Amino acid sequence: MKIVDIRATTVAVPLEAPLRHSNGAHWGRFVRTIVEVETDNGLVGLGEMGGGGESAAAAFRGMLDYLAGHDPFQLEALHFKIANPTASLYNNRTQLLAALEFACLDLVGQHLGVPVYDLLGGKIRESVPFASYLFFRYQGEAVPEVRTPDQLVEQARALKKAHGFTVHKLKGGVFPPDYELECYRALAAAFPGDRLRYDPNAVLSMAEGLRFGKAIEGFDNDYLEDPVLGLEGLRLIRERVNVPLATNTVVVNFEQLAANVLRRGADVVLLDTTFWGGIRPCVKAAAVCETFQLGVAVHSSGELGIQLATMLHLGAVLPNLTYAADAHYHHLVDDIIQGGKLAYRDGRIAVPDGPGLGVRLDRQRLERYAELYRELGGYPYDRDPGRPGWYAQVPNERFADPEAGP
Repeated sequence: MKIVDIRATTVAVPLEAPLRHSNGAHWGRFVRTIVEVETDNGLVGLGEMGGGGESAAAAFRGMLDYLAGHDPFQLEALHFKIANPTASLYNNRTQLLAALEFACLDLVGQHLGVPVYDLLGGKIRESVPFASYLFFRYQGEAVPEVRTPDQLVEQARALKKAHGFTVHKLKGGVFPPDYELECYRALAAAFPGDRLRYDPNAVLSMAEGLRFGKAIEGFDNDYLEDPVLGLEGLRLIRERVNVPLATNTVVVNFEQLAANVLRRGADVVLLDTTFWGGIRPCVKAAAVCETFQLGVAVHSSGELGIQLATMLHLGAVLPNLTYAADAHYHHLVDDIIQGGKLAYRDGRIAVPDGPGLGVRLDRQRLERYAELYRELGGYPYDRDPGRPGWYAQVPNERFADPEAGP
């Protein structure tokens, strides 16, 4: 089995509403690049990467010069062919590598007639638990805005009723920390017995991070995620706050993981199959975390069904996955895979059992959302459509006034 072609298609898949975050917003859609790797036996493996456009398509087309004739079974060689660590200062291809690794694992699984989880040691759970991902948001066509504590609680209540979530994560950094603390307290009061998380994307000052962390010590917290910038900042918060600290921003490779082991700032590492360069690096990282008693969770980077499948196969095989995974998935209105969106049941999503990743492209959906991308294009992730001219600072000194709106 040898690679003969690599194709990339950028799509824009609608969200229920624009979602706000500390750096800007998701402008009512996710822009993703769908990758198809074809082999000489007629199989097609699927991958996915965030962002897109002609530059992404050209990057993947360029990978064919490196990978034409490559055997998808040779996954270690794949890494060194296109993302040699010694060249990373000049040519960081980690996310390209991840999408291609997804596709190669999909190909190997299809070729052997087994799910990807069997290539990773076999599943130890049939489904993966997920947290609700709560956002302050603008009004959508069918959903109201979320700005006040009551609106946030109603969002969480609706998601819990629809999908069965018992863990709730608030994406913060949009409003002043004291106001978001009021919102967090409202969630704790509304859902006794459920667990909570808060993630302001590292835009709080040290004083704000300490004040927020101390204020939530009595709640049923999973963790406080990236309250301040940098591993050293997390370490200083961790020394003073009795809440586990988590990160998805400053431990995204093995060198950073080693630094966190030697001088711990984060208690929990959120593994992202894209940021780490594939599923297999995440499995390796999880083993290191298990050795040094670091917690492990699965991070969400705005995935569609292909990358979600990689998260599910990862979650299926990790013995030390003791936290519910993150996913933006329930904010999407559709997907590009056959059958549409994968379903939640009791706060969990079943691990696909078909060969490879266990998901296949719906060609009509793919073309529909490729056309939507051609119509709308991309958007600046680091800008907020409700605050023209605004840009994020760290620490974020230009929070919006919750009483005045955007």
